[in-house]
Amino acid sequence: MEYLLMATPPQRPRRLKGRGPTPKAADRPYHKAAKFGKKRSNDRSRPRTERTSDDRPRSDRPRSERPRGERRREEFEKVHVDTIAGRNAVLEALRAEVPVKELVAAVGIDIDDRVQEIVDLARNQGIAIREIPRQKLDSMSGITNHQGIALVAKPFAYSSQKEIFSRVKGKPLFVAVDGVTDPRNIGAIIRSAVAFGADGIFIPERRNASITGAAWKASAGAVARVPIAQVTNLVRSIEDAKKQGCFVVGLDGDAKDDVSSISVASEGLYLVVGGEGKGLSRLVREHCDLIAAIPISTKVESLNASVATSIALYEIAKRRASNE
Repeated sequence: MEYLLMATPPQRPRRLKGRGPTPKAADRPYHKAAKFGKKRSNDRSRPRTERTSDDRPRSDRPRSERPRGERRREEFEKVHVDTIAGRNAVLEALRAEVPVKELVAAVGIDIDDRVQEIVDLARNQGIAIREIPRQKLDSMSGITNHQGIALVAKPFAYSSQKEIFSRVKGKPLFVAVDGVTDPRNIGAIIRSAVAFGADGIFIPERRNASITGAAWKASAGAVARVPIAQVTNLVRSIEDAKKQGCFVVGLDGDAKDDVSSISVASEGLYLVVGGEGKGLSRLVREHCDLIAAIPISTKVESLNASVATSIALYEIAKRRASNE
């Protein structure tokens, strides 16, 4: 009855009107996808050769303009460089006037007689001295037992094979490595070679470790006391040594001859040491005049390359001394 008295029929409740389908992210001006797309379109319209200050790569921008997070990441990034670390190795390198870029010391390092001599030698040679946090020195040297001091080394200056051959008189003793890939083994081999009077070291360019800070550390500075040549072809170096009157002896665990019974020990020698595991390569083995082994227990498979070199050089030095 009430409905009849009303001029107009009752209205239904008003509903919310939909806005339609959600637009794509690239079509929404406030969305980062739209901003990124706009930036990319602007970049395409700009010639590739043109560069504005905003287009500079982050690495080219001043450090103060980079985001804080990026600056902090850079501070904690590893910045490993070739270093000579450890007090004895650093001291020997400076005494030998090895070319280096700078001397770095850890903050709060204990000053003993060796460190004081290191600092004095560095100042006398005009080498820059820089003090850095110990954590950064760990990253630079790649080791933690650097004893708080290290030298940033320049690339090692190798001697030439011709120079080494021409420098030696009498019955020389040379040591060559074949497939020794650990620089610490290289350093230990050089240390033993110097201890037993070797006249030169030969290292192939490929598939062998080179003279790095790790080799310096392992040699305790002996790298500075013997000429070292990096040869492109070890077999060719062996042939050249034979022309110089040297007998070529290879160390290999499978050989039948004992290293203590080398009959040519008192002659000019070119001793070749193979890498651990593989030993001497086939071509090098074929060009050796004699293959010798070090008798060991069957409980172990082989000796470390540097240890085998030390034993062989000791036996050679003993035979040479008895024939004098």
